Amino acid sequence: MRWQRFARSSAKNLGFDAVKKTVFITFLSLLFGVLIGGGVWVAKGLSALEDPAFTGEPMLFTVEQGSSFQQVGQRLEELGLVEDALWLRLHARLKGDSIILRSGTYEILAGMSVLDVIDMIAQGRTKSWPIQFIEGWTFADVRNALDEHENLKRELPGLTDNEVMAALERPELHPEGMFFPDTYRYEAGESDLVVLRRALERLELVLAEEWTQRTDGLPYDNSYDALIMASLVEKETGVPHERPEIAGVFVRRLQKGMRLQTDPTVIYGLGDRYTGNLTRKHLREDGEYNTYRRSGLPPTPIALAGRAAIHAALHPASGEALYFVAKGDGSHVFSRTLAEHQKAVQHFQVQKRRGDYRSSPAPVSAP
Repeated sequence: MRWQRFARSSAKNLGFDAVKKTVFITFLSLLFGVLIGGGVWVAKGLSALEDPAFTGEPMLFTVEQGSSFQQVGQRLEELGLVEDALWLRLHARLKGDSIILRSGTYEILAGMSVLDVIDMIAQGRTKSWPIQFIEGWTFADVRNALDEHENLKRELPGLTDNEVMAALERPELHPEGMFFPDTYRYEAGESDLVVLRRALERLELVLAEEWTQRTDGLPYDNSYDALIMASLVEKETGVPHERPEIAGVFVRRLQKGMRLQTDPTVIYGLGDRYTGNLTRKHLREDGEYNTYRRSGLPPTPIALAGRAAIHAALHPASGEALYFVAKGDGSHVFSRTLAEHQKAVQHFQVQKRRGDYRSSPAPVSAP
């Protein structure tokens, strides 16, 4: 071997006698053996950082603010993801101490190596969870959905609806319909109030965008009126393409001074008293949400309205229809006159009423 020839040559050049030469060669042999063995050991230890280290169910790993590389490595060692945190520290040194670990909660998945975990933390790819608010939901539905997400920090329990709006710095607003239906993501430590604020600000942005592009001559005093109308359209629409037609009927009725006479407003006004059966007695009860007894729009939205419903409320379809009746499959028949409407009601709700009849959109639950 080259190192052996090097050892003999060095001993000869130093003028060692036979004994010293033997000792010197033995020493160099041991030294080279240690160096080579140590190099192999280090290479093996560093290489192991690239091997899959986690095989269990997804696990959350939190890096506190101000945590050092050594502290994070020690915790990974305690979890059994790295045999010795020394290798992580050595890896960091070889990188010139350029690795900056970002605080947050991370998700370690099966098949990840230790270096995958460190890279994830260095890039700040924190774990987040989705929460979905669905078109047609009430504010009570939204609050229930927030309550079901255990990873959210709780700030809403114990607060009344008015107190929630005050916490959102909108004390003058009724909460119904003021949150945009969409999927939002939150991270560990974020609160239910933070998610609500995002949905509120998103609604305000979408409504402002749509309001600036509205059709002329609409019977709304402001964008809030349009939002109320959008919530009615949302609750009455079972098939998406009918939104502008339904909005058109409601807009023409308002313009002619006719009452809206829409069941969803009455149902909303009944609250917990509604058990699935809307009766003539309910329709005769006076109340601010009974559009059979009161003219104009109800005082507030009755549900979350998506962009499509808001757009329809601000771009209603033209035409002459003033009535519509549900066919039982989510779609409607639109009529110009009361006589036509009564004939459609007789046909679809009496003579050929479906066994699975529904007059409004099919209920949707968050996944």
